[in-house]
Amino acid sequence: MAESVALGVIGVGRIGRLHVNNITAHIPEARVVAVADVIEEAARQVAQTYHIPHAYGDPRELMEREDIDAVVICSSTNTHAELIEMAARAGKHAFCEKPLDLDVERVRRVLRVVEETGIKLQVGFQRRFDPSFRRARELIASGAIGEPHLVRITSRDPAPPPIEYIKVSGGIFLDMTIHDFDMSRFLLGDEPEEIFATGGVFVDPAIGEAGDIDTALITLRFRSGALVSIDNSRKAVYGYDQRVEVFGSGGMIAVGNKMPDQVIHLDGSGTHGPKPVYFFMERYTEAYIEEMRAFVRSILEGTPPPVSGRDGLVPVIMGHAAWQSYREHRPVPIHWE
Repeated sequence: MAESVALGVIGVGRIGRLHVNNITAHIPEARVVAVADVIEEAARQVAQTYHIPHAYGDPRELMEREDIDAVVICSSTNTHAELIEMAARAGKHAFCEKPLDLDVERVRRVLRVVEETGIKLQVGFQRRFDPSFRRARELIASGAIGEPHLVRITSRDPAPPPIEYIKVSGGIFLDMTIHDFDMSRFLLGDEPEEIFATGGVFVDPAIGEAGDIDTALITLRFRSGALVSIDNSRKAVYGYDQRVEVFGSGGMIAVGNKMPDQVIHLDGSGTHGPKPVYFFMERYTEAYIEEMRAFVRSILEGTPPPVSGRDGLVPVIMGHAAWQSYREHRPVPIHWE
């Protein structure tokens, strides 16, 4: 068994730089050999900061390096599928941020290439690696709350992304709710069979003008019969709101928000406490480290990645079904096979 994994990181914006930092600071079994970004100067700056030997403006140059075992794809969504296929044909394992692509059939073609070449592909659903959500999943799987009946997932951002991003994001269901779709499957260990979605534009009219919505309420029915409700908003003035509750025949599990501290202050005007941490990078600090550690471990140990290509496919199918339901004002069956 190899002792370490040589990685190339493609896309060194906010999330790419985060992964470079985590690998360098927290994962001794891996090292970043090269970085690439369409803005070559950005790649060079990251390489200089983290003492990475090679920086490129073209990811193909990175892919051609024989000393790279795997790539971490953090570039724009429209490049994901092509880069995964490029990595697969170069014999390199791939970690890819969500979504694999906005088109279901394009994702299916990518997964066929992954299967044909035998590389490992892990999808970046970092919430699965959050200690609290992982513990909730373990308790549910152990039967601690009996048969799950109801799941409530709240996911609200502190502020919407730029309009230019929204225009190419695939919309709220494929950009934001996709994490909640994955979380529902993860918590229940089951597959959805029907979805109903509704929503509106309450935060910024420009989001509606871009063809999207900023507030949504989704109901899912799973094969087991369990019911899931998801509520999303692009703007929670009090911070990043990430909560889960699972109710079953034998009890209930709740996961609350992550706070910067646990101090509660009471005075004559009322009870006061801190707001939740501001956004996803603060909320999921540990999860981002653990998901990358899991990817490296799967390569070193020859085991399947914990978040598979299929785990990347099904939430995209769910996202399109949600849009169909929203537009047609009716429940829609989810055909995920």
